[in-house]
Amino acid sequence: MAILLSFDIDGTLELGDPPGGVTTEMVRKARDVGFIIGSCSDKPLSVQRKIWEDMELTPAFVSAKHQLGKVKRENPADAYYHMGDRDTDYMAAKDNDFGFWWAHEAAEQPWLEFDMNNHEQIPITT
Repeated sequence: MAILLSFDIDGTLELGDPPGGVTTEMVRKARDVGFIIGSCSDKPLSVQRKIWEDMELTPAFVSAKHQLGKVKRENPADAYYHMGDRDTDYMAAKDNDFGFWWAHEAAEQPWLEFDMNNHEQIPITT
């Protein structure tokens, strides 16, 4: 089962401005257990790519936040989740049928609760 995780940067990732609670190691662990990872942010794409380079990770995608629908069309998966710290993150996720976690929830790594073998649903913010 393929699951895509879209990370906002500012206020969500530790390398954001302001820093968030999701660490590089958390993102690396998500990738290592099989999640499709990338970012959807208000930051320019070149800045997003530099942040991924600084984390020494290769994302499957970098995109503007308002283009979550395009990310979904271009990255086939069984489930899609976005996480961020602002109402615009929440609205972009809901408008494109992504599950959503607020940044403080994402810092608890809720994606690790997903049983990829049994295909159980991850609890998400409604």
